[in-house]
Amino acid sequence: MSITKRPQRTAMRFFASFAGTLAVMYLLLFVNLPFYIYKPGTAENIRPMISLPVETPEDQGVFMLTTVSMLTRSNLLSMIIALADPHAEIRRKQDVLRGKSEEEYSQTQEYVMLGSQSNALQAAYTYAGIPFVIDQDGVMVLETVKGMPSEAVLKGGDYIVKVDDKDIHTSKDLYEVLGAKKAGDTVELSYQRKGVAGKVELTLGTLASDSSGTDAAPRAGIGVRPADVLKVKAEDESKQVTIKAGEIGGPSAGLMFTLEIINRLEADDIAKGYRIAGTGSITPEGAVCPIGGVQHKIVAAHKEKADIFFVPADMPQPPAACGPIAPTANATDAAAEAKGLGTTMKIIPVATVDDAMNYLHALPPKAS
Repeated sequence: MSITKRPQRTAMRFFASFAGTLAVMYLLLFVNLPFYIYKPGTAENIRPMISLPVETPEDQGVFMLTTVSMLTRSNLLSMIIALADPHAEIRRKQDVLRGKSEEEYSQTQEYVMLGSQSNALQAAYTYAGIPFVIDQDGVMVLETVKGMPSEAVLKGGDYIVKVDDKDIHTSKDLYEVLGAKKAGDTVELSYQRKGVAGKVELTLGTLASDSSGTDAAPRAGIGVRPADVLKVKAEDESKQVTIKAGEIGGPSAGLMFTLEIINRLEADDIAKGYRIAGTGSITPEGAVCPIGGVQHKIVAAHKEKADIFFVPADMPQPPAACGPIAPTANATDAAAEAKGLGTTMKIIPVATVDDAMNYLHALPPKAS
């Protein structure tokens, strides 16, 4: 009897151990947790992202935008690794998304990047004294309203082109044409998705309130959150700048876009042989505004051997042009992170494009 039971007990212990191992692996690898993990991203040369009709000479230096890497699917193992990583930051999804879905959040970041590019063009053209005009470049869908007609048809990133026979150039156009209708009416909506035209008939539903924020009364609508997209056009076509930043989202590359654009428009090489990284959103007037994740961007720039890092100055009271932003200490945080890294990279706080340009103009060329 004992000879028979021993193999049975051994087999049971083996299977129990095997099952326990599988359970632990499942918990470590396959259970998604409601957290995002932020880490240093990249420091990328901006020059290939900027184009003009007329080629400009190659510069000796380089301007780099910096990014933050966000792990959107965290598990127990990645959380343990992040807790042991001094350069990782863990944030709750609900604090990041603030009621949006991940797709809606991503689309908002894409739209904010388009706005950042528009602002950078205006700031650069203004600094360089190049006349420009601003045209409406269409109405983008940021998100759809659950339970409304658009939800099953439109996606974030679509452009609304026409409603019935009315061309749509601005959000105001959309509100006006829908405001003349009532719930239950049918409209023919033309849209574009990644350059491909589409058309659909929608029966209007009832919105709880006006998404434009101008009317609290219920009204008829298709259920989208629209956003105007602007195009900044130089009056001199040879100075028309085009920006293609790929999959990078968010507003924080604005300052560095502005500096690279100025560098391409001016005859002199303002980088002067240096590897110049930085961060900071930009207003059309050239004010540099605070951003998040500065500590991660310092690490990214350090890895790419940047000589100089432009960072928004500490702002106990951010200017109204920056929008509703809490007091920040970007420069102090950047300096602390740089000190911890032991980097020789110079941290240069700036509050305006003029601050950055004054520093660059005073900078001696880098010794070869």
